[in-house]
Amino acid sequence: MTGRARWWVLTAVSLATLMTYLDNNVVNVALPTIERSLHVSVSGLEWIVSSYLLVLGGLLLVGGRIADIYGRRRIFLAGLVIFTLSSLTAGLAGSASVLIAARAVQGLGAALLLPATLAIIAAAFTDTRERNAALGISGGVGALGLALGPAIGGLISQHLHWGWIFLINVPLGVITLAIAIPFIEESRADIPVPAAGARPVSTLVRLDVPGLISSALALFALTYALIEGGDKGWTSPLILGAFAVAVVTAGSFLVIESRSTYPMIPLRIFRSAVFSGGLGTMMIWSFAILGIYFFTSLYLQSELGFSPSKAGLAFVPMALCLAAAVMLSPRVVAALGAHRTVALGMAIMTAGLLLFARLGAGATFGSLLPGFIVFGIGAGLLTVPLTNAVLGGVPTSQAGIASGLFNASREIAGLLGVTVIAVVLRTRENASLRSGTAPAQAFINGYHAGLWVAIGLIAAGIVLSYVTLRPRPGLAGTELAGTGLAGAGPADARTAELEFAEFVLGEPPAALSDVASGTAAAAADAPGGPRDKASAPGGTQELPAAG
Repeated sequence: MTGRARWWVLTAVSLATLMTYLDNNVVNVALPTIERSLHVSVSGLEWIVSSYLLVLGGLLLVGGRIADIYGRRRIFLAGLVIFTLSSLTAGLAGSASVLIAARAVQGLGAALLLPATLAIIAAAFTDTRERNAALGISGGVGALGLALGPAIGGLISQHLHWGWIFLINVPLGVITLAIAIPFIEESRADIPVPAAGARPVSTLVRLDVPGLISSALALFALTYALIEGGDKGWTSPLILGAFAVAVVTAGSFLVIESRSTYPMIPLRIFRSAVFSGGLGTMMIWSFAILGIYFFTSLYLQSELGFSPSKAGLAFVPMALCLAAAVMLSPRVVAALGAHRTVALGMAIMTAGLLLFARLGAGATFGSLLPGFIVFGIGAGLLTVPLTNAVLGGVPTSQAGIASGLFNASREIAGLLGVTVIAVVLRTRENASLRSGTAPAQAFINGYHAGLWVAIGLIAAGIVLSYVTLRPRPGLAGTELAGTGLAGAGPADARTAELEFAEFVLGEPPAALSDVASGTAAAAADAPGGPRDKASAPGGTQELPAAG
């Protein structure tokens, strides 16, 4: 692939990323307008947000697996078409039920799009420096989506019909499709070939359909119980039954994955403290980000009287600070180390939420600004090292499912952030109303209670990230691959990546020729270095000894 074609590939992938990030938060500021236009209940408003996140979080893993098996380009294009058409339907929706259904289909399209994006970048950019630049640009575009989402949602809902917050995806989708078709090349994961005489493995077995179904049922049942529990009663048979279904199906999922030859999630990967701790920290980060976005939008408009445009613009300083901190974080990592940088980011986020918890009914844009700025700096500071900690050691051949797992954890946590904070907010609000508090102050009391839940979780994330992401001497790199903590040279980093892949897959990885060949080629080109000793096609390369 030529250099020019690679950057067109990045353009298409970045536009698709922008679309999905916009739809994560563009709706929030427009919720009061949608509520008045379609006469939607509070529970219905939550489902407008949660239906998208529910389907997206539940299907990201299978989206990654499908992309690895059927082809990243094919699945990327399919997801793009689905996302664009469902955006058109959502923009033209005349009832809450149609809008919620269209949002769910949008989640399906995004679940196919997002896992393929990382894998497509990895396949198109084989040079390490160019790949890092491409991933940085893609991440910056995502941060831009965070910045533009609330502002675009506010401007559209105030000056145009709210449906344009979805219809804007249609021209973006058409442009992305026009770029992607000629420039993105097909790529797939290397699937082990059965031995001679062995029974062929069906595609359904590789997709792990039982794991997909059980995980989706568990997530749906849990989310339904959390959203409807406040209205129907936590001890009502329907809610208790939903919790029971969630527990049973989650247990079934773990059993299925532990016994599956081709599991959707190889459970042994969670034995890595860096991987598990990084994933847990990312979930806490997402819980706070999406939960605060949703209810702060309601707080700004319902209680402070902000117009949709002003409420949207209030989020822009936070997102711009997040984007700036993302760009600066590699320098901070070089000075402090990844584990200290992530912990520092979590601490700064905690300070930002504490500033919000002090605000009441008399807050102004000026009094809100410090909290937005501080929270954005903390959230952006930890993004890059945390992503490297989770994804850095996964081989390129598993990029689809790795991206799916990473994005699924983030989206599921964001969904739980909306639902859990809603439960806390409503419970505290109802208690205040029963005690005779005015409705406006009762909502603020509930909003503050939700903030304190987020503050407690992020404070726990400070400890979690510092303990799990710090360097561990003597682990041969398996805990450190891709985190930037080990301080190893190129040969050590590639060796650690191979060791981590073997640790995850349970066997020597047979499809890391791109990783190994890069190390071997670098060693061969070095003055006096050994020549590249290639094995048969699809085999590994002889790596230079570490050190």
